[in-house]
Amino acid sequence: MTTMINLLPWREERRKQRQHEFIAMLAFAALMAGLIFWLWKGMVESQIADQQTRNNHIQSEIAKLDTQIKEINELQRRRDQLVARMKVIQELQGNRPTIVYVFDQLVRTLPEGVYYTLVERTGDSYRIEGVAESNNRISRLMRNLAASDWFVEPNLLNVNALDESQRGAEGEASAQANTFALTVKQGSPRSDDEEAGQ
Repeated sequence: MTTMINLLPWREERRKQRQHEFIAMLAFAALMAGLIFWLWKGMVESQIADQQTRNNHIQSEIAKLDTQIKEINELQRRRDQLVARMKVIQELQGNRPTIVYVFDQLVRTLPEGVYYTLVERTGDSYRIEGVAESNNRISRLMRNLAASDWFVEPNLLNVNALDESQRGAEGEASAQANTFALTVKQGSPRSDDEEAGQ
């Protein structure tokens, strides 16, 4: 006689047990995933905070360097201004006796019967306007300027005869009196050593 064993309750129990184990494993996996995510998130946030701290430090250092660069540029600008002033002062001190010689030569090269109405300087060039009793006096002035150690390249711009109204104003101006305009450049006389060398 065979005995029938009903396995349904055991199978049902086994299925429930497996379901509980599966749910437990799912819960454990979810817990582990949550824990891993929390750890990963904390690590990322920590790295972000560290990077932000580094960025803030870099920005602070950049701001300091910018301030120092501005100070350096300001010092450089002041230095350039001082150098320019020193150069101007040196040039003025160097040219101080020169202008005396130039004016002395303007007087020495002026022939009789000629006088200046305008002497204008631009750089090393002089524009001279005046009145001469005759063309010969103007030629003499040009030769005197060319022979001077302090002037080079005299250039006659124009010569005009005085009209009647100007003659009356000039008083004793002759009938041949002319106005003239010329330019001449300032030279520098050679020293005795340079002349000896040539």
